[in-house]
Amino acid sequence: MSEERYDKKVTIREVVDFFKFEQLTGNDASLDRWTVVPDVNRPGFELCGFMRQSDPRRIVVIGNKEEEFIKTMSEQDQRERFPQITDGLTPALIITKNNELPPILKEVANETNFPILRTSLETFRLMTDLITYLDEKLAPEDTLSGVLVSVHGAGVLLLGESGMGKSETALDLIKDGHILVADDRVDVQHIHNAIYGHSPAMIKGLLEIRGIGVIAVEKMFGSASLSDSAKIDIVIKLVPFEAAAEYNRIGDETQRFTRILDVLFPTITLPISAGRNVGALV
Repeated sequence: MSEERYDKKVTIREVVDFFKFEQLTGNDASLDRWTVVPDVNRPGFELCGFMRQSDPRRIVVIGNKEEEFIKTMSEQDQRERFPQITDGLTPALIITKNNELPPILKEVANETNFPILRTSLETFRLMTDLITYLDEKLAPEDTLSGVLVSVHGAGVLLLGESGMGKSETALDLIKDGHILVADDRVDVQHIHNAIYGHSPAMIKGLLEIRGIGVIAVEKMFGSASLSDSAKIDIVIKLVPFEAAAEYNRIGDETQRFTRILDVLFPTITLPISAGRNVGALV
């Protein structure tokens, strides 16, 4: 099997702290295990002894069906198969609906300092919440130089060279009641089937205007003028107006796109010149 590269990981300690799981086995150090897969595994086939094509990096979830099946397993089968689902590459095991921890499973986990956790959540609810959490934490990320604003609920990403007036355009939009997400630098994440942008913590809520300096948007326009994040819907590129260039006056039938984290976004190129009301055009 080829070696896969994983740039992000989530420790079991983070998962426990977020969901407030009860820890049944393993010491504090056992929570330093980590997962890199935004998915979980219900080990029905593994409990039956079929171990091939099983992703060892997924968190294992034991629900009612698995609990009932374990009761039918012989002690020998349990001692043979439990080590397979609590090995060094398995991040953790979670028991749902406050079900009891099978004694032999507890014994096997304690021998290797493996973390078994428990929750009162039903299995389907745990899986939905846990996959959503892992999907967001492990989402691919990138950083763009631009401005992200929410205009009538649509996420508009303004791109262009320095000095093109991206921040001034955002200021005009904020004055008209629209919402700033990020200025100068936009951190983007590919979550589910969409790209979301947000501002780095250090510059959140700040807008840099040439000749004036940095302004605090919330203090000037109120908390409703800011948003923590927004889904990107369209890209607008601001470019210098060139008198010799030919610009389409009746609409462009050829749709242009910008690729962000392997997602294509419809893109409009907007030439900038003195006197153009860019905020209104956006």
